[in-house]
Amino acid sequence: QVQLVESGGGLVQAGGSLRLSCAASGRPSGINTMAWYRQAPGNQREMVATITSGGSTNYANSVKGRFTISRDNAKNTVYLQMNSLKPEDTNVYYCYAYKTGVVSGNYWGQGTQVTVSS
Repeated sequence: QVQLVESGGGLVQAGGSLRLSCAASGRPSGINTMAWYRQAPGNQREMVATITSGGSTNYANSVKGRFTISRDNAKNTVYLQMNSLKPEDTNVYYCYAYKTGVVSGNYWGQGTQVTVSS
């Protein structure tokens, strides 16, 4: 089992920045891909950014050039630096981890609210 705990959400004005963190605990050994997703009420959850254990990254077109995903494998933590925030970035942001091995699985955090005011 893996537990993911997000932090760093909040209220920010348009053009501002926030940094989200997600720490994995429990049995994080074997986690490969970690990612951030977001979801607004009534909408499907969408991928924001992913990062593999080797550091390969992928971004949604809507956040390229503004958001940066990174991870500290020693701390089992993934980060999302969000710059030049826009009101349309307002969402609940969820941390995701995929664990490989004998006991593989998909794990989600509880979500953290990001609100960008215009």
